[in-house]
Amino acid sequence: MTDSSVAGAGASALYRAVWRWHFYAGLIVLPFMILIAITGGLYLFKDEINNAFYGDLRIVEPQESAPLPASTLVASALAYSPGKVKTYRPPSASDRAAEVKIASDDSVSDTIYVNPYDGKALGSVWDGGAAGSPAMWLVRKIHSLEYIGWWGNRIIEAVAGWALLLVVSGLYLWWPRGRGVGVFRPRRAKGRPFWRDLHAVTGAYAALFIGFLALTGLPWSGVWGAQFYDLSYKAGLGMPDGYWGSYPTSNVPTGAALDQTPWILEHQPMPISGAAEGVPIGLDRIIELVEATGIHPGYALDMPGGPEGVFTASVYPDDITFERVIHFDQYTGEKLFDMGLADLGALGRAAEWGISVHMGQEFGALNQAAMLFACVSIILMAVSALVMWWKRRPAGGLGAPRPPADWRAPRAILVFAVVAGIVFPLVGLSLLVMLAIDLALPLALRKRVA
Repeated sequence: MTDSSVAGAGASALYRAVWRWHFYAGLIVLPFMILIAITGGLYLFKDEINNAFYGDLRIVEPQESAPLPASTLVASALAYSPGKVKTYRPPSASDRAAEVKIASDDSVSDTIYVNPYDGKALGSVWDGGAAGSPAMWLVRKIHSLEYIGWWGNRIIEAVAGWALLLVVSGLYLWWPRGRGVGVFRPRRAKGRPFWRDLHAVTGAYAALFIGFLALTGLPWSGVWGAQFYDLSYKAGLGMPDGYWGSYPTSNVPTGAALDQTPWILEHQPMPISGAAEGVPIGLDRIIELVEATGIHPGYALDMPGGPEGVFTASVYPDDITFERVIHFDQYTGEKLFDMGLADLGALGRAAEWGISVHMGQEFGALNQAAMLFACVSIILMAVSALVMWWKRRPAGGLGAPRPPADWRAPRAILVFAVVAGIVFPLVGLSLLVMLAIDLALPLALRKRVA
């Protein structure tokens, strides 16, 4: 056998090995990716959807007169729905209602919308937190698989890691290598060749966007995200060490106390007010102090969680450079902590910017369109993959690509899998399970035939 034929056989074996693992990876993650793509595509337009369904509560007629004081608007909300005020959100624009989050005795929170000009309560909805409505809260919970709890977070992390491997392996399989296949557009063919080209060409155009979505979602994962957080902190590239200063802190994580918080702050403790007793400053006064900082419109003011709690003003506008979190002593109004995007290290800023683009809010409609393209592409590739599999599968069989005869190529894939497993631990674990099944199935079939 000549050197060229040996090289050709090796390349063919490598192609078959990559194809086989790409097939198995798709079987595992495509159902989850379809779910994530559908819910993610909807969540990109959460503001538009919320305004469409709850516009009678969220949008008011602008007036020439100044809005009423915050204390008056909150009193109107309490008269409409008695309870404990948790959060006050001033009108973000002249045509927006004020929002008051109130918890009732059974700890169920509602958001009361109040006309800022006449103080009339417009109505209420069950509080959806950062999602802004019950409908978008449901979409967000399904998108992150939070309904499954601990397992949901791990599944999402594994799917994100597998999505990156699918992108890499898919680009390798897409590369034409002189074959008569569709490269930049599907061939005018029928049957399986058309679906193959549709799958490959769509993946080639969407690869960068899908990889970006997978990578920017990982900082919030349980295993990879925790390691990334520790690395960024220890390297001084996340939350600057000692940024909290000399103020005492509680044992309550910021992520648990607030509806929305920057990734880098989620595990940082909430500060506490200097005194455990006294008379808190009034709402109108704290609003003055907050707005004197120049905070971006659209901020939310969270009330102290107890005698040692603090007022917290936070804002997450479309332009992430204006992101900000400020804590105030509830008795003196002293500013205890003030963090903007510029105060973070490089990895912290990158994570915040990445998730802003991930959610389609950084560059307006263009950003939404790009991320929607990725979501639609995922669905299209999933459908075309299922059609391809259905057309090529043998009767009563799985239809997986046959393993290569030259096992040197699979060993190269195994080395790649080890590296991927180190970078993405849950992917590595699932790879080992897949490898065990892949090796055990032929042996089981041989014993069955014998």
